[in-house]
Amino acid sequence: MKEIQGGVTAAKGFEAASAAAEIKYKDRTDMAMIYSQVPCRAAGTFTTNVVKAAPVKWDQNVVKNSEYVQAVVVNSGIANACTGTEGYDYCKTTAEKAGEVLHIPAEAVLVGSTGVIGMQLPIERICVGIDKLAAVKSDTIAAGTDAAKAIMTTDTCKKELAVTVEISGKTVTIGGMAKGSGMIHPNMCTMLSFVTTDAVISKAALQKALSEDVKDTYNMISVDGDTSTNDTVLVLANGMAENEEIVEGTEDYARFAEALHAVNVGLAKMIAGDGEGATALFEVNVVGAETKEQAVLLSKSVVCSNLTKTAIAGHDANWGRILCAMGYSGAQFDPEKVDLYLESAAGKLKIVENGRAASYSEEKATEILSQPVVIATADMKMGDAKATAWGCDLTHGYIDINADYRS
Repeated sequence: MKEIQGGVTAAKGFEAASAAAEIKYKDRTDMAMIYSQVPCRAAGTFTTNVVKAAPVKWDQNVVKNSEYVQAVVVNSGIANACTGTEGYDYCKTTAEKAGEVLHIPAEAVLVGSTGVIGMQLPIERICVGIDKLAAVKSDTIAAGTDAAKAIMTTDTCKKELAVTVEISGKTVTIGGMAKGSGMIHPNMCTMLSFVTTDAVISKAALQKALSEDVKDTYNMISVDGDTSTNDTVLVLANGMAENEEIVEGTEDYARFAEALHAVNVGLAKMIAGDGEGATALFEVNVVGAETKEQAVLLSKSVVCSNLTKTAIAGHDANWGRILCAMGYSGAQFDPEKVDLYLESAAGKLKIVENGRAASYSEEKATEILSQPVVIATADMKMGDAKATAWGCDLTHGYIDINADYRS
């Protein structure tokens, strides 16, 4: 497997575009399109929030019931959530308009929205935007990057990644783009992510690979504890790599799943590190756990702890907050056996040994915590299970962004 340049246009046969439709933002692009030159098999995972946005409902139906998918249209600025029948009808109108200009069925078009909840989409601007997107779509790397930028809201940077992997003698490419910065707390996944691949793969295998992988990728990130109404991950496979069809339980499936994981975990970490107001990506590793479930509970509890996140922001090795968060996670363990380590580009330091403060330099700990990527590792000394969660520090910037988000 090899990481390559690009995102959603890296795989054969995929095109992308961006356009300015002035849905909310007046000074930037705010619509994106992904298009495959041939029909695709599609898989998806969606928010478990009871309050589901109209695009989530539309996409769930398309992924489950449509014969194939060939395009995705995404807007930023307005989430099209809590918009009733009118909002769902706008999804239908969006798909019909895209189908008309792309000469494909409306049922082959997926839609995505992100932004303010409760506002109706300016559907006339959406339709004009679709005309613009269709006119400029391209298979260039730059077109994919521009599409990744167009779906940003409070994101400070675009998020895209692509890899290649050899499967049955053919080079298969998987590329993706994502957005997410706030309202990030996974329960399936939390954000929008769109992944494309030229692999030949059965629909069942594609869905299984995605559903299993979100558990260790998007489900392991958190910024603020809020699970969105619009969370969606979609994977489109158009088969243009011409490999032998990938089915479940084979070595080819394992290779594909590994490559898909590389893209998903990369995008997930980009989202966590770009949390609203954040200055550092915070990674929490739990090793030596008794079970995988225990390790997941412990790592997510630490990465979600506001007190721990503010300590990271203050470059303060307040390790008691980490142990406290582990203690209320619901996992059973012996706190007097736990070792804690802090690590970054500045070095690695043991700060707790067998549940008590180790002998370490506070100055060195501060230096370690001052880096843009900070890693905390907890060794439970109970078994061989492990898990990793990702989040970010919590700063005044988060309040500044969200206090006046609608204005």
